[in-house]
Amino acid sequence: MAKAVAVADEQSTGMERLKSQPQKLMEFLKDVRAEMRKVVTPTRTEVQSTTTVVIATVFIFAAYFAVTDYIFGQGITRLIQHLTH
Repeated sequence: MAKAVAVADEQSTGMERLKSQPQKLMEFLKDVRAEMRKVVTPTRTEVQSTTTVVIATVFIFAAYFAVTDYIFGQGITRLIQHLTH
């Protein structure tokens, strides 16, 4: 008997959740619209300055890793030559 009541409660809860889905969707879309109103598009000068910073940073890191790779490569090469002779 208790099992039948639990199953009936689960079905009614499921139906209630199903019926509330359109309302939840509308609330979500209203929230999305409200948040999108807060979005600010950057100006052309802001985009140019941040792009310049990104490109400069990429070149700095590339140079750092190239130097680091060369140093470690030379070190390992010399270590192998030393151990094989």
